[in-house]
Amino acid sequence: MRKLLIISTAAICMSAPAFADEKSTLDHALANGIVMSVMGYDIPVTYSDDGTYVASIDGMGDLPGTWSRDGETLCTESSMQPGETCTEYPEGKGPGDSFVVEGAMGPATITINE
Repeated sequence: MRKLLIISTAAICMSAPAFADEKSTLDHALANGIVMSVMGYDIPVTYSDDGTYVASIDGMGDLPGTWSRDGETLCTESSMQPGETCTEYPEGKGPGDSFVVEGAMGPATITINE
């Protein structure tokens, strides 16, 4: 019985780090930032914990905005794009991964920063 308890405890301890590292695609995007490629532009976006973001657009400078989250859906708003726009993020993506979403400006490729 004691041997079984030790083996069970060891198995739980070895698997604990895996539980701690299970982040969603949106968790990674918010923590690391993204590059949104749309209409020929690569737009780096960084998110702050206070619900704000900054998108850096060549020739236009930094565009600030706000963000909120509903599950795996990211909602954003900026002065350039008034009115909230929401995008559902797919499952299973992490740093370095890319995926396509439909946005207000058409399809956009999102790459999560490493």
